[in-house]
Amino acid sequence: MSKVIVVDDEPFILMMIEDKLRKARIDVITLRDSRVAVETIKRERPDLVILDWMMPEVSGIELCRTIKNDPGLKDIPVFMLTAKGQDADEQLGLRSGVSRYITKPFSPKALLEMVQEILTK
Repeated sequence: MSKVIVVDDEPFILMMIEDKLRKARIDVITLRDSRVAVETIKRERPDLVILDWMMPEVSGIELCRTIKNDPGLKDIPVFMLTAKGQDADEQLGLRSGVSRYITKPFSPKALLEMVQEILTK
């Protein structure tokens, strides 16, 4: 079974994504605290990480850079799910190693399709 870790400080977003992925038989771990994300990712070795950019403590872009700079984690695909919709933000995300840049509001169905596409590669 594929495993996805979702890090977002908005409980509703986490519940919506978790529900959609679980119904598709994808194992999901949700985290609201970005400070524990890297250790959880190291321990769980997910097939995909979905990050919110704007979180208290550690931003999603910082988490992405940490993941991509870790030799043991760098090959894990990262999706950025964010309200930051400017072209410059997207370019920064992509330069930081993001595989997919998805702006809020988003379609849970479209997100699931992107997740399934990455997980079947």
